[in-house]
Amino acid sequence: MNFQLSEDQRAFAEMANGLFADYCGDDQLRDYDASGAPFMQDLWQQCVTAGLNTVMVPEAQGGLGLGMTELMAVLEQQGRALAMVPLWEPQLTVAALVQFAPAALPQVLDDALSGEAPVALSLQSLSQSRGPSLQLVRAGDGWTLKGQASAVPLGAQANQALLAADAAGQMRLVLVDLTQAGVERTEGMDQHHQSVADLAFDAVPVAATNVLPVEATGWVEQRAIACLAALQLGVTQEQLRRTVEYVSERQQFGRAIGTFQLVAGQMADGYIAVEALRTSVWQLVYRLDANLGAAPQAWATRALANDTGHRAGHMAQHVHGGIGVDITYPAHRFLFWSRALGVALGGTEHHLARLGDWLADNDTLGWKYDAAEDHNNANNTNNTHQEADHATV
Repeated sequence: MNFQLSEDQRAFAEMANGLFADYCGDDQLRDYDASGAPFMQDLWQQCVTAGLNTVMVPEAQGGLGLGMTELMAVLEQQGRALAMVPLWEPQLTVAALVQFAPAALPQVLDDALSGEAPVALSLQSLSQSRGPSLQLVRAGDGWTLKGQASAVPLGAQANQALLAADAAGQMRLVLVDLTQAGVERTEGMDQHHQSVADLAFDAVPVAATNVLPVEATGWVEQRAIACLAALQLGVTQEQLRRTVEYVSERQQFGRAIGTFQLVAGQMADGYIAVEALRTSVWQLVYRLDANLGAAPQAWATRALANDTGHRAGHMAQHVHGGIGVDITYPAHRFLFWSRALGVALGGTEHHLARLGDWLADNDTLGWKYDAAEDHNNANNTNNTHQEADHATV
């Protein structure tokens, strides 16, 4: 078996890497942090020109019509560069609408393709410990949306947002026009210098065509997990590369600290963790591109990505010593990104609990990936643990 990207996929990743490198040097990142800008708008326009914002948008809608594997390759490079651009959220929204709610597609397609306004995406209601903070309530032929979505990435700049909400015990995705009456936005900035906004909805009317079917929730969540894990993979790789470079040069007791057994062991542990995460991410995107059930693989990948980012981040900061917490030194940015990625869709325990429930309900699971229960794509997005079979093969 060939566990490598194809030549075309590698070329795609190299093109993205070259583009990010032009805009994401340490000095440029420092200037961006101080600018207060919501995201890197000059870089974003270059991404739009190169088509990186439409990797998984079907060709019929003006995109490149590629898969999660190609998007993963781009996002890994984005993570390595710490490139603050909204690459995956708009195109995942478009892809979901194409498949599940084509009547709502015209509302977001122009913004997603042109890049003039970001399309916000937030799935936080799927993992809130106190239950979903957004509710959908039937109102005649349509719905009304009430509640609050906190810290939605680029929620202040977006015209449209795809949000997860509770609809009579079922988690549904809803496309909301953020410019209409009844929507209140409170803008802020998160720890890795991306604009966020708290969105409050006061019985906002929503057309029935803008509420996606239940099966769309798991479909989007699994792909969102893959996107976040690919970013985490890139962030952690570059964090470790820079840390190895540092410990190879930093002298203590007359020798490089990288020659000390404990430090060398920590570097090796970090490398092993990254390669384990890479394997998990690649398996997940393979299954997604092959239209195979991927719910347990997604939950396992999410837990592994969170743990890898957490452990590698602390290790990297520790071996840097005092300079690691100096925000004039670039090491801190990787830790901030890891933390932001780790809270975006629920923590390790949340996803391990879902994986445990799935395993308990599928106690005949075998080693073969084509086992019948492995095709059953559990849409376990709320406390009712509902299941839906999304496999098409």
